[in-house]
Amino acid sequence: MKKQVKKFMSALLACVMVAVSVIVFDMNPVHAASGAITEASGWLETAYVKWTPVTGATGYNVYVKSASASDSAYVQLDDELIRKYPSYMRADAVGLKAGDYVMKIVPLNNGKENTSAAIVSDKLTVNAHDRSGFTFSSNSPVKNGVGAYNNDGTLKSNASVLYVTEANKNTVKMKIGNTEYTGVAAITQAIKAKNNCQPVAIRIIGQVTLSGLSCQDMKSAYAIGVKGATNVTFEGIGDDATLYEAGVAVFQSTGIEVRNLGLMNWGGGKDGDGITLKQSLGVWVHNNDVFYGDAGSDGDQAKGDGSMDLKDNSQYVTVSYNHFWDSGKMSLCGMKSESGENWITYHHNWFDHSDSRHPRIRTMSVHVYNNYYDGNSKYGVGAAKDSEAFVEANYFRHCNYPMLSSMQGSDVLAGGIFSGENGGVIKAYNNYMEGQKSVIYANSDAGTTTASATDFDAYLATSRSETVPSTYKAKQGGKTYSNFDTKVDLGVDTADIDAPADVPSIVTKYAGRIMGGDFKWTFDNSVDDASYSLNRPLKDKLNAYKTSLVSVGGGSVSGTSHTHTYGEWTVVKAATETETGLKSRTCTGCGYNETEVIPAIGKDTPVTPDTPASGDAKVHNFTESGTTSDFYSITGSTATSRGTATYNGLTLTKCLKMESSTSIKFTASSAGKLTLVFGGTTAASGKKVKVNGTSKTVGSDGTLTVDVAKGAVTVTKGDAINLFYIVYTPSGTLETTHTHKYESKITKQATCTEAGVLTYTCTSTTGTCDKKTYTETIPAKGHSFSTEWTVDVEATETTPGSKSHHCTVCDAKTDVTEIPATGVVEKKNGLSKAEDG
Repeated sequence: MKKQVKKFMSALLACVMVAVSVIVFDMNPVHAASGAITEASGWLETAYVKWTPVTGATGYNVYVKSASASDSAYVQLDDELIRKYPSYMRADAVGLKAGDYVMKIVPLNNGKENTSAAIVSDKLTVNAHDRSGFTFSSNSPVKNGVGAYNNDGTLKSNASVLYVTEANKNTVKMKIGNTEYTGVAAITQAIKAKNNCQPVAIRIIGQVTLSGLSCQDMKSAYAIGVKGATNVTFEGIGDDATLYEAGVAVFQSTGIEVRNLGLMNWGGGKDGDGITLKQSLGVWVHNNDVFYGDAGSDGDQAKGDGSMDLKDNSQYVTVSYNHFWDSGKMSLCGMKSESGENWITYHHNWFDHSDSRHPRIRTMSVHVYNNYYDGNSKYGVGAAKDSEAFVEANYFRHCNYPMLSSMQGSDVLAGGIFSGENGGVIKAYNNYMEGQKSVIYANSDAGTTTASATDFDAYLATSRSETVPSTYKAKQGGKTYSNFDTKVDLGVDTADIDAPADVPSIVTKYAGRIMGGDFKWTFDNSVDDASYSLNRPLKDKLNAYKTSLVSVGGGSVSGTSHTHTYGEWTVVKAATETETGLKSRTCTGCGYNETEVIPAIGKDTPVTPDTPASGDAKVHNFTESGTTSDFYSITGSTATSRGTATYNGLTLTKCLKMESSTSIKFTASSAGKLTLVFGGTTAASGKKVKVNGTSKTVGSDGTLTVDVAKGAVTVTKGDAINLFYIVYTPSGTLETTHTHKYESKITKQATCTEAGVLTYTCTSTTGTCDKKTYTETIPAKGHSFSTEWTVDVEATETTPGSKSHHCTVCDAKTDVTEIPATGVVEKKNGLSKAEDG
C-alpha cells in the first residue's frame, strides 16, 4: 500500500507575492473541455476548485502556481487533495502564502495527461491567517511559526504530511527517525520531541470517526492528539473535514496548531472535551466548527462537556475565528493549580447561541477582543479565582450577563454562579452591548445601574491604555488588576483591533471552516436567545450527518501518470441503519487505495445483504433450525452462549461452533456463490475458514462470500469462530425462498418517563413470511436534571422566590428551593436568577 506521507512542495511557492486584502471569487472557467469549473476561490492560505467530470477521463492531476508566474512554475498537488463527490470533483491547494494564484486541472486518459483538455481557473486571491494574540507575541516560544507551518503560511521545509481518512486510519504509515509506524494511533503516540520527530501536518479528509484515532496517551480524552510533541498541525482539508465522536487533545506539548476541523458528537460517549489543552505552550486553535458533544455524565452536560478547555498551566494560547454552535460550556480557562499569568487570547470567535464560559477564567491573565457574543442565555466572560481579563471591542447581542466576577456585582444578584470561588477583575473597554440583563461598572453609571466600587462586574476604561487603580479589587479574595495589558506584548497592535460595529460581519464571514463549512443551520433568535436547553432538531441533524465524499484521490500517484487497476472492493466498515459504511480497493500496480462510502441503510429503508440470496438459494439459519437441514449435511455442536450476529435484518442468536470436528457439506447444482455469516463474542474479521480445503479470510463485516463450482462443497474449521447463517446462491436463477427484509420505524417515541416502541415490518415479497412484524421496546430515557439552578419565581423586595433543578429534556423539576426576598439594598436592580458555572 502506498505510504500516504508527503512533503508538499510549498518551497516552490515561497517566491509568491505578499498579502493583499481578502477578495473571494466564485470563478467561471477560462478553458473547458467537456468538464467545467463550477466554483473556485481563494481563502485563508488555501485555494480550491470544483469542476464537473470530464468525459472519458480516468483521473486528474491538479496544479497551482502564482498568477504572475510562467506555466513552468506549476506545482502538482498531492493526490489526496483531489476528491470525488456525487456530482463534482474538488481539489484544495494548502500551504499557500498570501497572493494571487491560478489552478489547473488536467484530465488523465489511458494513463496520460490530456493537456488539450486542461481546465484553468481565473485568478484566485489568497489572504494570510490573522496571526494575532499571545501565541504570536514577542515573548512566545513559538513566535516564529506554530505547528508544521511558517508564519507566511507555507509548510516548514522539513515537515512531513500525514493524510488521514476513515479508510486508511488504521493502515496509514509514517516514519519517525528510523522507525516506521502503522496507523494513526501508533503514529501519534510516537510523535514526541524526545524521538526527534520532524514537524508534522496531520490532514483530516472527510468524516473520520473515533475508533483507531486515540493513541495510548489519549485514551481518557477520547481524541486524536499528541503528548510531549512539538510542531504539529491538525488540520482539515476542504469544507467538510469532520472528526465525528472524537475531539482533539494536546498534552505537555509545544507549538501545536488545530485548524479547519468540524467536531461533531465529540466526547467518545463519555466525558471527553471537544478540544482540550493541558500543560502546553504556544498553541493556536482557529477556524474550527465546534458542534455539540455527546451528553456527559452530569445533568449540565447535555450538550457535551467543555467545547474548548485549556488548563494545567497551559501558556501562550490563542483561540481565534472559531464557530461555537450552541455550546453548553464553551471554554474553561484554568483550573486551580496554575499560579502564573499564562497569557491567553480569545479573539474573533463566534459564540453562536452558546450558553456560558466565554471563557470562564481561573488564575490566568486573558485578553478577550473582537468576539461576537450572539444570543447567550447565561453569561459571557466569567472571572474567578484571582484571574484578570482585558475585555475590549467585543459585540454582545442578547448576552444576559456580558461580564461577571465571582461573588460580587451581577453574580451575587444572579444567585452565585462560580461555586463560591474568589473573584477576579475585568477591565472593559469599547464593547458594544444590546439586550443585556445586567452589567455593573466599578467607576461608571454607563451600565444597567449606578456604579459600585465594591460590587461591580468590570472597571470601564475610557482609553485602551488606561490603568485600573489598585483601589478596585475583587470583593472576595482581594485580587487587584495587574494592568498586564499595558505592560506586556499582547501579540496584537492597536491598529489591528476591529471596531465593535464591524465584528458581526467579520466574524460570521471568517469564523469556522472554509466558506462556513458544509453543515448549515440557522438559529431562531426569538427562541434560542433565551434557551439553554439542548436544541433537539439541531442535535438530530448532527446525529444524521453523513459525509457526501465518495472517494479520495484523483487517479495520479506522486505526480506520475498512471491508470489504476483495482482489485475487488473490501468492506472496511459495514453500513448500519444510522451510519454509513466504507469500502476500499487497492490498485494492484501501485498500491494506491481508493475509498467509497456505503450509504446508511436508514430506519425506513429495506435492509439488504451485500450478497443477496437469489435464485433457488439455499438458506440455513442456525437460530431457527439448529443442525437440521434438507440441503446441507451439518456435523458439529451449536451454542446459544456465543453472542449474536445481525444479517439481512435478522438478529441471530444460535451458532455452529467451528471446531476440528465441524463440517458443512452440500452439492452445488451449478456454479454460484456461498455466503457464510460469522459473529458473536469471538471476532471473526480477518480469521480463516476452509472451503474445499482452501483457507479463506473473513471480511471486516464478519461475512465471507466465495465462488463455488458445480459439485461437492465442504466447509471446515480454519480458526475457532462462530457460524450463524449460510446462503448458497446458484448463478442465473431467481429467488424462490423467503428472505426477510425488515423496515424499522419508531411507532412510539420514548420520553423521560415512558418507554417507546420500535416496530419492524418485513417487506420481502418472495416466498412465505413466517414473521411479518415484531416490536422492540425503547427504554424510557429518564430525567436529566441540570446541576445548575433555574429561577422559577423571582424574589422581590418583600416576597421570597423559588429556584429548582430542571430536566434538560422536559418540564420536570426537582430540589425546589426558596430564594430569600432581596430587601431594600437590591431593589434598584430588579434582577432574576441566571445560572451556570
